[in-house]
Amino acid sequence: MTKLKNIKVVISDLDGTLLNPQHRISDYTKSIFQELHNQGYLIVVATGRHHLDAMAIIDKMEIPVYLVSSNGARIHSPNKEELFSFNLDSDVVKAALNVEIDPEITVVLFKENIWQTNKWNEKLNSFQEELKYHPELVDYKTLEDFSSIKIFFSCPDHEKLVKLKDAILANSSEHLHHAFSLPTCLEFMDKSIDKAVSIEKVLEKEGFTLQEAVSFGDGYNDVQMLSASGKGLIMGNAPASLKEELSDLEVIETNAEDGVAKYIATRILDKELATS
Repeated sequence: MTKLKNIKVVISDLDGTLLNPQHRISDYTKSIFQELHNQGYLIVVATGRHHLDAMAIIDKMEIPVYLVSSNGARIHSPNKEELFSFNLDSDVVKAALNVEIDPEITVVLFKENIWQTNKWNEKLNSFQEELKYHPELVDYKTLEDFSSIKIFFSCPDHEKLVKLKDAILANSSEHLHHAFSLPTCLEFMDKSIDKAVSIEKVLEKEGFTLQEAVSFGDGYNDVQMLSASGKGLIMGNAPASLKEELSDLEVIETNAEDGVAKYIATRILDKELATS
């Protein structure tokens, strides 16, 4: 395979992309990213996860990584210094939640140090190997301060989330935009926030452009990032509808197959893959 030219930056989503299906970074992926760092590439992780949650994961890579979290609402430097932060106003969030919400849907507000939720959700908790970002059960009917980093909804029934998305946008489209990070996960952010916007802030600080970046993602919250990068790559495990929407982009192996690390090894580091 021919080596990608003019790439100076590697950007990756976490869940469904850099992480395997057990929400962990494999030893092979870790070794490839350490080699990337040793060869002078800038590395950016861009995730919908909260920064406390994501930092616990990227610390295991043992290399300097810029972190764009909560779909762009926070940026942290490799030494964990907060470089950018944006919160939704309490009134905006309250208005967004002032719609009929199916009882099967889990509602979460991302706060700075905790996440407030209307019910305990074991599946959401399983995304954290170590619980660094703690949940707090709240009653939204009596909550006073709704200010948050982002609004998150989870439900096994995708159509219920689509219906909720339409209801919220009918109320709040001038303030919010949405993304499905997974078919079961709906997220709302301020209109000015997305991964690509915050990644550009990081690259500007470091003297690079998105045209010098390769990016990897698997969800609708990755669309702007994938489209704006010099080379955007879609995971094999991404929804078929995302692959169709970004049909000009290459699809690589799945997160279960170390797709990101294998692509980097062969197309950026110019290594031969070991054959078993």
